Amino acid sequence: MKTTSSTYPLRLPISLKAAAERLSKQDGASLNQFVVLAVAEKISAMETATFFEERAKKGNRETLRRILSRKKGGEPPRPGDEILD
Repeated sequence: MKTTSSTYPLRLPISLKAAAERLSKQDGASLNQFVVLAVAEKISAMETATFFEERAKKGNRETLRRILSRKKGGEPPRPGDEILD
């Protein structure tokens, strides 16, 4: 699989660049790798929030209330779903 990339001139405040350099060195990564990972994490967080916002719009409060108010009992937990004390 071929990976493509592009360059982007980035201007950082001196204090932010110093912190990123220090943390990337601690992590054993280049500053470029550190910045790429930071951007990827931010995008992931924002897209995850959007995903859950969209899912919430599809929710049905009446169905939720019905599920939460149903009588105890029902099916026993499936293997691996038991609550361990």
